[in-house]
Amino acid sequence: MALTSNPWQSIHRRLPRPLQNRYYLAGFVFLMILLLIDKHDVWTQIKLRRALLRLENDRLFYQQKIKEAKEEAEDFDLTRENYAREHYFMRNANEDVFILQPAK
Repeated sequence: MALTSNPWQSIHRRLPRPLQNRYYLAGFVFLMILLLIDKHDVWTQIKLRRALLRLENDRLFYQQKIKEAKEEAEDFDLTRENYAREHYFMRNANEDVFILQPAK
């Protein structure tokens, strides 16, 4: 009861003509492994690229927020006395503070 033909031979005949060449077939299998199965496959690279773009956008957003906060801190340092006088009614000795509000 010996097999008369190789079981791979029927599969080999059904392949398209270029893939019947063993070098093309080996290259095709290698390419599929790299694209679909490998640790650095296409899907993983797409996800990593999206994450990188999102992080770069976040970095730019937070850099802008830091710049605005620094400007507010500098502005507050320059107007600290006025802020204390207006909001907490602080004053120097022998000094009266009048707060004028515009009419609405």
